[in-house]
Amino acid sequence: MLCSRLRRVLLALGAMLAVTGCNARAAGRAPIPPANADVALAAHPGKAKAVFAGGCFWGTQAVFERVKGVTDTTVGYAGGSAETATYDQVTTETTGHAESVEVVYDPSKITYGQLLRIFFSVAHDPTELNRQGPDVGTSYRSAIFYENDEQKRIAQAYISQLDTAKVFPAKIVTEVTPLKGFYRAEDYHQDYALHNPDNPYILVCDRPKVAGLKQQFPQLFQDYKGH
Repeated sequence: MLCSRLRRVLLALGAMLAVTGCNARAAGRAPIPPANADVALAAHPGKAKAVFAGGCFWGTQAVFERVKGVTDTTVGYAGGSAETATYDQVTTETTGHAESVEVVYDPSKITYGQLLRIFFSVAHDPTELNRQGPDVGTSYRSAIFYENDEQKRIAQAYISQLDTAKVFPAKIVTEVTPLKGFYRAEDYHQDYALHNPDNPYILVCDRPKVAGLKQQFPQLFQDYKGH
């Protein structure tokens, strides 16, 4: 089912129906353990990138743009075989892309492992296969697109750590795959949750994620003021 159709249905039926179809349960949870295999904070300010996919990119961006140490976020498409991607193409579920968020961060302020902890804790449910809540299809899959061997090592080790400790009630299905390309989404998707705070989909599916970030990681939470 197309993401745009689902969102129109949620808008039409209102928040009450949305509650029954959205798996936004981040608020109220205890934080999951930190990554054992991580890097230390860099000695000097700099710039690094991480790309995550975890369902509708509106909510994933809403979380990461409020993380201290993150300097920029962009929603887009990653993981497909085509040399470009648009929303209309990706929602056909034939291109192999996933709705993703490119996170630019300062490694002297936050580590890749800390970003992964937030990704698994509050940004999405890593045990849902090819869906998140009401959004169904491979474009909503859980994925980590690594840029280098260090990111790959940390991500794979963390998933193994969490699975071994049975942190989640089911096995993590998150893909760890190389980043072959990231294609910026259309302007109207950028900062969508910020610009549409009263949208029923945002209220029910995404606001609890931001609340979860603030509750679980108060030391890393910042109010978003724009970049």
